[in-house]
Amino acid sequence: MNRILVVGSSNTDMIIQLDRIPRPGETILGGEFSTAAGGKGANQAVGAARAGGNVTFVARVGQDMFGDQAIAGFKRDGICVDHVLRDKAAPSGVALIFVAKDGENSIAVAGGANARLAPADAKKAAKAIRSAAVLVAQLETPLETVQAAAEIAAKAGVRVILNPAPARPLPDKLLRLVSILTPNETEAELLTGIKVTDEAAAAKAADKLRARGVQTVILTLGPRGAFIADAAGKQLVSGFKVKVVDTTAAGDIFNGALAVALAEGKPLPAAVRFANAAAALSVTKLGAQPSAPTRKEIENFLKVNA
Repeated sequence: MNRILVVGSSNTDMIIQLDRIPRPGETILGGEFSTAAGGKGANQAVGAARAGGNVTFVARVGQDMFGDQAIAGFKRDGICVDHVLRDKAAPSGVALIFVAKDGENSIAVAGGANARLAPADAKKAAKAIRSAAVLVAQLETPLETVQAAAEIAAKAGVRVILNPAPARPLPDKLLRLVSILTPNETEAELLTGIKVTDEAAAAKAADKLRARGVQTVILTLGPRGAFIADAAGKQLVSGFKVKVVDTTAAGDIFNGALAVALAEGKPLPAAVRFANAAAALSVTKLGAQPSAPTRKEIENFLKVNA
């Protein structure tokens, strides 16, 4: 059973591709504009669905065009939208994204309905959470809602993956419910005070997080791969070299694919390699959800890079 339940945000990304990201007070002309479906939660749900997962999404969108488009997109990817609620009082979330020629990005988000995803919404989805193999959450919705969903999952013995992004301090009562925490270097530094510059620093940061109650830490290191720390020990699972077009959502695609691999019973290092491959493929395309690779693409990529 590879049932994945994702609790989180849904946004519409408005993207401008430029030679470089504008400085404060600066206007740069000549960019190319596009829109794409985004939001960390939605990206993770789509990433998991395309990687072969049976996905249910718990989220809020507005009663507007962006909400209509988001739900239509989820359905196209075979995601169960029974718990995607239409908010009467707030618009759908929107992100404004600048993407520079070298693939770097700069993002501003207006959360809209995402900020109104409530603990009660998680409780309404309790049956779906309990029947999942893995729960995935991030931090673009209220922390108390993430806490409520994690409590339901942990009580039912469902594995909880928390992607602590965007970076913010987290209470120990939440960390104690987390089976796998997946910070990047910035998020790990915010949570531990340790600057992750090499493997030794990654190990130190992971130890600190595990001491706060997290069972397993997977520190994502971009093209270098991912550093795993759990009761069995520590290891670096190498990344893949690809031509970078846009790094938006690479971490989200990693988390979605990781959830699928774990739900299918893959051992942790193999699951992380699968997730590394999905993330590597995602940075070769523009946009958040449009960049999520299919199961077939991930498997072919792993064969070629065996």
